[in-house]
Amino acid sequence: MSVITLTQANFKTIIEQHDFVIIDFWAEWCKPCLDFTDTFNQAEAAHADIAFGLLNIDDAPDIAEYFNVTQIPCVIAIKHQVIVDGVFGLMPLHDFQNTIQKWRDFDVTEIDKHFSTKQRSS
Repeated sequence: MSVITLTQANFKTIIEQHDFVIIDFWAEWCKPCLDFTDTFNQAEAAHADIAFGLLNIDDAPDIAEYFNVTQIPCVIAIKHQVIVDGVFGLMPLHDFQNTIQKWRDFDVTEIDKHFSTKQRSS
């Protein structure tokens, strides 16, 4: 899988279709964002089971606002449609790989149970 360009039109679908999504909120005018692009692409190449998406905050400001993105680059991890964590700022590949591993290890079993129970009671 390659990095997905996220837009207002496809954002919800991508989140719903993938169990684990990592989103890089960025902008063309942001030098640290542009510097982080290579790191993000290398991480994507190393984790084929994770969907990696880029969201330009100038093209989709409503989504950035919804996620309360106030600094960029900002990377958010979503598992089973639930935000697991987020980080902001430029980071080297090694640090980003460690962060991804922490997100991968995050157990969403109880969260899944909660939403499953809530869904059944509706």
